[in-house]
Amino acid sequence: MSVRTYNPAVRVANWCENLYLEDDILKDFIEKRERGELLIQKSGKLRDKVLNKVDLSVSRDGYLHFGDRVMILNPGAVDRTKHASGDEPRDDNVISINISPSALHSGSSIPAECGVSGSKNTEASARNVFVITSTTGQTTGTLAYREPFYLCTGDDDERLYLSSEALTFSKVSGKSRHNSVSLVPNPSFGTQFQVLHFNPKLRMEYEHTPVHANTKVIINHVQTNHNLAVEQKYKLRTPFGWEYEVSTHTYLDCHRAEMDVNHFMFVCSVPGDDIAPHVLNNN
Repeated sequence: MSVRTYNPAVRVANWCENLYLEDDILKDFIEKRERGELLIQKSGKLRDKVLNKVDLSVSRDGYLHFGDRVMILNPGAVDRTKHASGDEPRDDNVISINISPSALHSGSSIPAECGVSGSKNTEASARNVFVITSTTGQTTGTLAYREPFYLCTGDDDERLYLSSEALTFSKVSGKSRHNSVSLVPNPSFGTQFQVLHFNPKLRMEYEHTPVHANTKVIINHVQTNHNLAVEQKYKLRTPFGWEYEVSTHTYLDCHRAEMDVNHFMFVCSVPGDDIAPHVLNNN
């Protein structure tokens, strides 16, 4: 008669070490969860941080000022019934921070360098509100046409500057192959922009005059002399959905005037309104 030596209740091999290892893994998980160090907790905090509501500056005199918090809005396609190119009509979109999925899941703060994209979410938040900053350290005064300035996002300790640089083999926008646009931690000549009047025929007359808020303008990159553009034909998959690629590239029509992908508005609040919706609709 044979005796059954082993059965499911018999512990073999390194069973004791395996039990201790499982206990250690569980304890480590609980400790990280209590400290908020789990990846899902970090990504949730960062997502909440960039989507946190931010109040826009109020333009009481109708002009832009240094220190103003604004959204950079690209109005949608003028004629939404035209589909000759096979592209969908472009919706209103704002220049927004584009955090890569890996950076979103690995940290609780915005990376020192990250991209930007044109988001259809036009609600003012930490992700899409920029501060108009003087290149000379000036903290007051109105912004004038052709005057260099910085576009900054984030707090003073996490300030990032909108930047672009000339096209090279290593630096190029992912799909359109135009000058790339990104956010960098330090100001430089590559982070300077200037505002041009919307009408090319009136640009010389309007030089050094104050820039109106909530009106269409051209945002020109000083170093490359190319204009900020929303690449309508090229979309990016981001943690916040499908969004437009952003570059500095000048699109001209047959009249040598900038096309609507180069048209932008510095959106401020006006007295009595949170985001001046009637101003946007009238432009």
